[in-house]
Amino acid sequence: MNQLTAVAPGPLELTSGEEQFLTFQCAGGQYGSSIFAVKEIIQYGQVTDVPLMPAEIRGVINLRGQVVPVIDLAVRFGRPPARICKRSCIVIMEVDRGERTQEVGVLVDAVNEVINIAAAEINPAPHFGTQVRADFIRGVATLNQRLVILLDVQHTFDFTELSAAVAAFNLEAELVS
Repeated sequence: MNQLTAVAPGPLELTSGEEQFLTFQCAGGQYGSSIFAVKEIIQYGQVTDVPLMPAEIRGVINLRGQVVPVIDLAVRFGRPPARICKRSCIVIMEVDRGERTQEVGVLVDAVNEVINIAAAEINPAPHFGTQVRADFIRGVATLNQRLVILLDVQHTFDFTELSAAVAAFNLEAELVS
């Protein structure tokens, strides 16, 4: 796996009522995630396939000794699998799992920038006509006359297959040793 390309940025100067979002490209759309969910950004590297996993789980990576499932965000949104290119990267996010958090790698086409968005500029999630299920969406904002879909990370990556991928990889590793 390639070395770390970026760590979640420190806070930019915020005015009252603003929140920071990491924006990224996926399947032709522009999305954003609260930087509080983003742990780091790494270059796309070797992802180990785990048999019998749902299509959106691309595999797992070893991130400093920790097995982290990698989700193909395009497939999660019902699109064809992401094509890997120079700008492809994995955004490592932390998802709450009750009393603990789980790191999840999210394969995206490219990372754009960290932006400040005022709460008043975030529109509610639409109920139809979107590329993703409405429960995945925290809201929609306009940036440079382009819509940015702000993801609800907890709902977007809330499925038990993540744990199954990690468990299957760990079991396979134990059998090989």
